[in-house]
Amino acid sequence: ITIALGVMDFQFMGGSMGSVVGEKITRLIERATAESLPLIMVCASGGARMQEGSFSLMQMAKIASALYIHQKEKKLLYISILTSPTTGGVTASFGMLGDIIIAEPKAYIAFAGKRVIEQTLGQKVIEDFQVTEHLFG
Repeated sequence: ITIALGVMDFQFMGGSMGSVVGEKITRLIERATAESLPLIMVCASGGARMQEGSFSLMQMAKIASALYIHQKEKKLLYISILTSPTTGGVTASFGMLGDIIIAEPKAYIAFAGKRVIEQTLGQKVIEDFQVTEHLFG
């Protein structure tokens, strides 16, 4: 079976998603859509690349728009594989949009950090609430 495969590398700048990463992922999705290929993304990210400001945040919508065409309009499969860590903008966008979402055991998967969530909620949260087994258990 021919597939389109994208793999993020946490070893390079924490797998952060900036404008170049967003463009490459979008092009992969567009090619998969044009060639009617199933898409598999292996996610590993510390989130949006803060050094790029709003340009990095714009990638979330750009990628999600391309995925909408792939999944909803063309009815093609998208499998998201979440590795540790998958956080921030990647979690908030394409990481959680898979038709099938697979996560490695004990992976740290989050949008915001524990401290930020506790401050927002005004209460403590359990220790492992952002781990695969709690999220998908």
